[in-house]
Amino acid sequence: MNRNFVYSLLITLVIMISAFGAYTATKGFVANEEKGFNEKIAAVETQIAAVNASIAKITGENTQTALSLKEIRNRQSVENKSQSQLLTEAVAKVTPSVVSVVISKDVPQLQVVYENPFGNDPFFQNFNIQVPVYQQKGTKNEQVGAGSGFLITSDGYILTNRHVVEDDTATYTVLLSNGTQKPAKVIYKDPNKDIAIIKISGTGYKPLPLGDSNSVQLGQSVIAVGNALGQYNNSVSVGIISGLNRSIEAADQTTGQPETLTGVLQTDAAINPGNSGGPLVDLSGNVIGINVATVVGSNNVSFSIPINSVKSIIHSQLGI
Repeated sequence: MNRNFVYSLLITLVIMISAFGAYTATKGFVANEEKGFNEKIAAVETQIAAVNASIAKITGENTQTALSLKEIRNRQSVENKSQSQLLTEAVAKVTPSVVSVVISKDVPQLQVVYENPFGNDPFFQNFNIQVPVYQQKGTKNEQVGAGSGFLITSDGYILTNRHVVEDDTATYTVLLSNGTQKPAKVIYKDPNKDIAIIKISGTGYKPLPLGDSNSVQLGQSVIAVGNALGQYNNSVSVGIISGLNRSIEAADQTTGQPETLTGVLQTDAAINPGNSGGPLVDLSGNVIGINVATVVGSNNVSFSIPINSVKSIIHSQLGI
């Protein structure tokens, strides 16, 4: 046998043995590393399970529910921002059409004079007894009250409460949102509902759109606008619809006689004296009610006449 061939065969065998040994060592190293990775993964999974258990303990729900609650909170935050924007847009749309109705009357002017309480009895003339008494000295036209209303046509027709313009001996002045004052004439007073229509001169006014009070739902957000306390025109209050189809008994401010109102909307939006006759609107700026009364001493329990019950009156009187 050729010696060189033998040497070559031996060298080949040595190389093969060395390669097999290296492969075996490499395989063992990989196996050990894989075992180490698996152990680390198992440890991480154990930690995740512990975190999930903690979340479930804190929230009382499983992890998925906790994540859902977080998503709901995030959505509520977005909805709140959207509602805030809707509110400001609705207020900007409504306030130019809301007016204050100022009530004025000729009020007696009194002066104090001193008179003898015994008149002309000669027996008491020398006692110099004088007592103060009031004596009328003419009259003066003064503001005696105020309410609210809102434009329903571009040529100056305004919807308000009957009790705001009940006094036939009074004069009425409308204060527009831009500060302009206009004398107003009472066009119509409804004998059954606390509704009246007054008219001012001029054209180009911005009427409020009338909504659908039949579609109003409990919990719906609403806005009341009016002349709060007869001093703060275009005051805005925000609330919800607290009740539907209520019946209330309210005292007429002029006669003091009780008046029953049926089918009215209840709201917790603040309606103060002076807000009577102002609009209750939805977030689109559509009128759904006419503010009419509040429960004295209550925590924002107020009422509005549904606009749908008034549409037939507007149509019969104005043809719109």
